[in-house]
Amino acid sequence: MIFEIENKKIHASDAGQGINPSKETIVFLHGSGLSHIVWSLSEQFFSNKNFNVLSIDLPGHGNSEGPCLKTIEEIAEWLEIFFSKLKLEKINLIGHSQGCLEILEYASKYSERINKIIFVGGSYKMPVHADLINLAESGDSDAVKLMMKWGYEGSKKFIGGNPVERIIKSPRDISEILAVDLKACNTYSNGLNAANTIKNPTLLIFGKLDKMVNLDNGHKFAELIKDSSTHIIENCGHMIMIEKAFEMRDKILEFLNK
Repeated sequence: MIFEIENKKIHASDAGQGINPSKETIVFLHGSGLSHIVWSLSEQFFSNKNFNVLSIDLPGHGNSEGPCLKTIEEIAEWLEIFFSKLKLEKINLIGHSQGCLEILEYASKYSERINKIIFVGGSYKMPVHADLINLAESGDSDAVKLMMKWGYEGSKKFIGGNPVERIIKSPRDISEILAVDLKACNTYSNGLNAANTIKNPTLLIFGKLDKMVNLDNGHKFAELIKDSSTHIIENCGHMIMIEKAFEMRDKILEFLNK
């Protein structure tokens, strides 16, 4: 589906079903430099379980017009404009990595619009090494290689190739999209305060072998959110929705149906 938000065309994948006002809606938020494609193993599954699904390409990402928004706070405000335009109420928010920061900031201001929250491979702060930011700003493909070195458990191979390398393909993608996102994550500082304000039922899913958000940090994050539960996936790194999509989907569905 294509929407016009602030005179920009914004794409959100809906599993080909549109939005039925009688159904609950799930909104998926992708991580740094990525797009709706990372949720392709989840969209149809939840659509078949009688949910509306919307996997958003944030401004400048995927099929959405740019430029990218430069801070987590800007993205949170943009999300409220998007949800208001679509008249979405009591949505279930699912975010991965940077998407978790966006949900944190959004929920701290607009919790009345949210039903339940699912954080996938997230934390309340996500510092990024200066070397990675510098590589990304220069459009160097080593930025993607370095990110993926930390992004997957071991050296997994994927049918059809690494999906992240297929999304972040050009020096422009790296310098004008990935770099902007990495800097947004690195400078976000309201996560601790935002996490303490969350009152919505919340599920946190972590990969046991995640190098970007290790379990110690994950547990600290979970402790900040009062009405929360945690699920840890064995033999899984940071890219949970690709590495262990089936287990992740089952746990989310169980949580949403409670």
